[in-house]
Amino acid sequence: MRILVLGAGFGGLELASSLAEAFGDELDVTLIDKGEGFVFGFSKLDVMFSKRLPDEVLHPYADLAKPGLRFVRTTITSIDPVAKRVETEAGPFEGDLMVVALGADLHPEATPGLVEAGAEFYTVAGAFALRDTIAAFPGGRVVVGVTSTPFKCPPAPSETVLLMHDWLVGRGLRDVSSISLVMPFGVPIPPSPDASTALFAAFAERGIEWLPERLVTALEPDRRVALCSDGSEVPFDLFLGVPVHRAPRVVQESPLAVDGWIPVDPRTLETSFPDVYAVGDVTSVGTPKAGVFSEGQAAVVASQITARLRSSSTPTTYDGTGICYLEFGDEQVGKVNVTFLSGQAPVGGMEGPSMDITGEKREFGTSRIQRWFDRPWAPS
Repeated sequence: MRILVLGAGFGGLELASSLAEAFGDELDVTLIDKGEGFVFGFSKLDVMFSKRLPDEVLHPYADLAKPGLRFVRTTITSIDPVAKRVETEAGPFEGDLMVVALGADLHPEATPGLVEAGAEFYTVAGAFALRDTIAAFPGGRVVVGVTSTPFKCPPAPSETVLLMHDWLVGRGLRDVSSISLVMPFGVPIPPSPDASTALFAAFAERGIEWLPERLVTALEPDRRVALCSDGSEVPFDLFLGVPVHRAPRVVQESPLAVDGWIPVDPRTLETSFPDVYAVGDVTSVGTPKAGVFSEGQAAVVASQITARLRSSSTPTTYDGTGICYLEFGDEQVGKVNVTFLSGQAPVGGMEGPSMDITGEKREFGTSRIQRWFDRPWAPS
């Protein structure tokens, strides 16, 4: 069977690894991505705050060498879910089964003034560029703001303000600086009251201003203020933005998209097109746009494929569960456990923060790189 996997993030890498483990070279798996390599979200923060160098956290796709797997670095220009065929800059590719895991594209240019007066830290390029910007920052008014919903990794803005506090303290600049967080939610982590309570305590202890239930709609470069959806203004010297998220244009222009994203069966991740699945941020499945959810969905698709090819196997279905490691700064990490079930309110709790969970987070990164790239790696 020929399996076409579009996108090599958490979902695509986990699916390819699961199929290679189960079938070896019995399957013909083609994994397509336009990027150079994979970077964990938490590694972007490590680079931003000078804990790691960019080369230390980039895992090149050229290193992928699994039985039955071919990686192609190219840009997809069209998707035909009926024929299970894609056109790319490297030519056409077809499969007997197709899995779309292309994630969400980020658009800082969609927020007026963000490119001119601020910076974004959600793309790899943006986060890596901020390493020098933050290193040279003399102190002042720091604002971290969300510009639209939905957005990937909802805890990341909270992590960023806590790490910025540590950075400023370490350089003797905290007394001459302020930190504000603009979020569209009433609490930092809506599915987990425990996590939100812990973050509120951390913000209060560190003097971080919490500005809820609003989005940053524009920046005014001349006045150095962020304009918010509730009519308020927030002055800044350094603005770190979460940019507008959209499904990739190639997805939006395909028959797969409905209201901008790909709808799927929440239990099997099947789309409305036979033999076409979608996982992760590109879907409207109802879970947060975060890597661990993409990974869990990919494992379900792998199980569905395995059951289809081996009658002795029973397929699993997606249960909407996931964990998220939440950086509190000062080497303390919490772990949020959340379950999203279709038609029900999400349920989540939190462990920590603690040094033990900091070690668990490192093991999470180490184990994924070992599994996906077959080599050791040590996160910071």
